[in-house]
Amino acid sequence: MRTKEDVEQYLIDLDTAYESLGDGVYRLYDDMDEVDDIIVLVTEPLVVFSVRLMPVPTRNREAFFKKLLELNASALVAGAYGLDDDHVIITDTLQLENLDFNEFQASVETLVMAIHDHYPMLMEMCKEADGNDDAAEEVAEEKK
Repeated sequence: MRTKEDVEQYLIDLDTAYESLGDGVYRLYDDMDEVDDIIVLVTEPLVVFSVRLMPVPTRNREAFFKKLLELNASALVAGAYGLDDDHVIITDTLQLENLDFNEFQASVETLVMAIHDHYPMLMEMCKEADGNDDAAEEVAEEKK
């Protein structure tokens, strides 16, 4: 049976900057200023990876939500885009019991790759929907 200590060792093995935010909660730092860092939550029997991406656009929401669902079906194997309040998030969940480093690393890399591939297009949809060319700056400012 894997434990929080195993997950912390996996974080060390990733060789990525991180910090502990409390009992079983970790923040992995990324290099995208506009996007929040990856949060890893260890809550038996699961390990949950989550990233808060951007506010949901106020207009043309149906087209935006349709695009998120299409990405869930075509581009994400195990993770998914979702909503947390009025923000778009991307999550992935793994079973803690038999978790190995390769699975852990794959989840982190999948989220990072999805964000790098999809974030610019989603942000562009937000800017077009809200008629706001400064949407990326607003998201970055909100992160601070």
